[in-house]
Amino acid sequence: MIGERTARIRTGPLFNLVKEQVAKKNVPEVNPDVARKLAFLEDLKEKTIKKVIDNVAENISFVRSSEEEKTRFKKGITEIVNLVLAEEEKIISRVDRDKIVQDVTNEITGYGPIDPLLDDPEISEIMVNGPKKVYVEKKGRIIETDATFRDDDHVRKIIDKIISPLGRRLDDTSAMVDARLPDGSRVNAVIPPLAVDGPVLTIRKFSKSPLTVDDLIEFGTMSAEVAIFLKACVESRINIMISGGTGSGKTTTLNVISSFIPPDERIVTIEDAAELQLWQDHIVRLETRPPNIEGKGRVTTRDLLINTLRMRPDRIVVGEVRGGEALDMLQAMNTGHDGSITTGHANSPRDILFRLETMVLMAGVELPLRAVREQIAASINLIVHQERFKDGTRKITNVTEITGMEGDTITLQDIFVFKQTGIDERGRVAGRYSPTGIVPRFIRKMESAGIYLPHQIFITF
Repeated sequence: MIGERTARIRTGPLFNLVKEQVAKKNVPEVNPDVARKLAFLEDLKEKTIKKVIDNVAENISFVRSSEEEKTRFKKGITEIVNLVLAEEEKIISRVDRDKIVQDVTNEITGYGPIDPLLDDPEISEIMVNGPKKVYVEKKGRIIETDATFRDDDHVRKIIDKIISPLGRRLDDTSAMVDARLPDGSRVNAVIPPLAVDGPVLTIRKFSKSPLTVDDLIEFGTMSAEVAIFLKACVESRINIMISGGTGSGKTTTLNVISSFIPPDERIVTIEDAAELQLWQDHIVRLETRPPNIEGKGRVTTRDLLINTLRMRPDRIVVGEVRGGEALDMLQAMNTGHDGSITTGHANSPRDILFRLETMVLMAGVELPLRAVREQIAASINLIVHQERFKDGTRKITNVTEITGMEGDTITLQDIFVFKQTGIDERGRVAGRYSPTGIVPRFIRKMESAGIYLPHQIFITF
């Protein structure tokens, strides 16, 4: 009876439709033996993890351990895997055994399935869209990986492992969080009910060794002439705003530009999640804090910026201005804290001015629009605008001076621009950096600081 029903199903229209859909999606039929093997290996891994937690987990560092600690830990896990296999009276291949040992090591001492992705130097971003969809950005391209989590709870456990040491929380009442990994990589997580299809985890990886100005020149992010000019600007205490879209490389450029600050100056950095990698010794790093479970204790960028003015900073570096803190940043730049640097989201140098106007008005201080614009024009000397191109490359497209006011309009002039000439045979953006022939008005400030630039770098070619 059952055989006849199966035969009818296999020859029926619904079965044929399903076969067609599978063929269109290029989904291979699952071999029952393979499915059983995968299920057994997953069960073996779960039993091993449970035994590790029951026996030795209390002695393990849950923030990514050193390679030496991992090697020592792997030996203990191998013994536990052998013990579980003996109890199950099963034999598996060495390859499968090593895979289980590696997975369990990553689960206990690292961040589970995404640990190998974090160790890959070519990956710049990791995007977990639920347990079965993990994407990465590699060499500027977004690709799907083979990494998977067991279920939503597994993703939540990894997120909790990341945010717990930072005192951050994630629950139904606070379903979004910004955090960072120990190496400074930026982390954002969103869970249901805000994330409809399950927990979402996004990690913006930072290089284990901070990028230098030579690296950015080699990558084509800036030219040697632009680098020389920006170095002179920082050393002569020019106030700089770095603008650009999401993922355009603003923080990386901020890191590199900040490296030009002389080592004998006191630097105070303010960030939502501390991720700047400055090499100087005299640095004070401040980080905002979200409210606790009672809704109290929140410390904003603006709170930290106001407090920073009492800390005798030579330079103030703000990771990003998003709201009312823009007014305090402008006032600091204009009242004795020359050489400060910050970033902001915008699509062009002109656009960041509009955004700054809006952010200043968010401070709750009723100021006429002309007064706001005069404050911006008097405080910021230079805008460094950066873009991410379709081929994945990031380039500084405009180095623009704020020259003052004409009527009610802030006036700008480009010093350097990137001129795209086309696409090369590899599909990458081709172009060159070109000076506009304009010498910035603040050149006198540079010279009074003892910094002299060859005027040839401003000559068009």
